[in-house]
Amino acid sequence: MTLPGQDGWRAAKRTLDIGGGRAVAYVDSGGQGPVLLGLHGFTDSSRSFSLIAPYLEGLRVIAPDLRGHGASFQPADGFDIADFAGDMAAFCDRLGLARPFLAGHSLGAMVALDLAASRPDGFAGVVTLAGSLRPGIGARHPIAIAVSGLTDPIDPRDALFAEWHATSVAVDAGFLRHVAAEAAAMPVDVWRAVLATLGTADLRLPAGEIRARVLCVSGDQDPLFGPAHAAELAAALRAPDRLLLAGCGHNPHWEQPAEVARAIRAFIFSPT
Repeated sequence: MTLPGQDGWRAAKRTLDIGGGRAVAYVDSGGQGPVLLGLHGFTDSSRSFSLIAPYLEGLRVIAPDLRGHGASFQPADGFDIADFAGDMAAFCDRLGLARPFLAGHSLGAMVALDLAASRPDGFAGVVTLAGSLRPGIGARHPIAIAVSGLTDPIDPRDALFAEWHATSVAVDAGFLRHVAAEAAAMPVDVWRAVLATLGTADLRLPAGEIRARVLCVSGDQDPLFGPAHAAELAAALRAPDRLLLAGCGHNPHWEQPAEVARAIRAFIFSPT
């Protein structure tokens, strides 16, 4: 299967019941190569990997929508990192994925780290994209203040999205419109619940338990998780590979997809 373009992305989603009425939507490129499970960031969806997927030749890219996001199930509560990771563990089991690679962006990176720690031999490798162990987005953070003023239904033209989806280089405008529309479709209560998690999450202990190989990708202009976050993440892991992208912000797989894809493919296909 060839991954769809922006207008066809939602229609290409499949749905998998992972138990207990939890329906997870996902897009699967198909193919016989190593599996890369892409975990998106806060307010995004599987679409987050649509710009980089064309550069990931030889890989089977599977991108789910996390709970509360995109077309996946909408619980009333349960938005801790462990809740997201538990869903993805069940998702891997239901699809029969044997030791896939994980690639997580921002929130998805935290989920990937927790998931890899919970299954020490379950994953062949982990890629973090703009990751953090302690995001520290508390009530006084500018993002939290902006979100506190949102009401349902959220307007996808709200000025918040220009800052929330800001990139260091021009990114496909159609992609950004879809991303904003999908984020706006999320209930405000879900925004606030996930933000509460990002205010208290601490992945230092799980990170130290990870046995899989890790590649940490970060941008030197990331306004959300800057150099201190990247340094703490690398220090907690066991000698991870690192890629620092000059002039790149918080969305490296959107801003420099070809470069990030080259690094991911080299990481996956390099001899161990």
